[in-house]
Amino acid sequence: MSNRREFVAQLGLGASALLAGSVFAAPPMLAESDAAAVGLGYKADASKVDKAKFPKFAAGQNCISCALYQAKAGDAAGGCPLFAGKQVAGKGWCSAYAKKA
Repeated sequence: MSNRREFVAQLGLGASALLAGSVFAAPPMLAESDAAAVGLGYKADASKVDKAKFPKFAAGQNCISCALYQAKAGDAAGGCPLFAGKQVAGKGWCSAYAKKA
């Protein structure tokens, strides 16, 4: 660097780029052990739902077909307002399942 001002300006641009990258990064996946997940019986794989504990579960129900699921078609995971800031598996399920219209 030819001078201190140029160095500080470049440092600021670099820090801004890193911050912007973290803002656009995908949110973390919801863990089945998360308190909210446990409370709603979330399973990342709907085939592993305890049918005795959740008798309303029916084969074919999963996050992809839930009205609360927020993802683009073909995405393996997406957002859910019940688990703010985390992604749920498209093949997952929880007791708040509501079939898409």
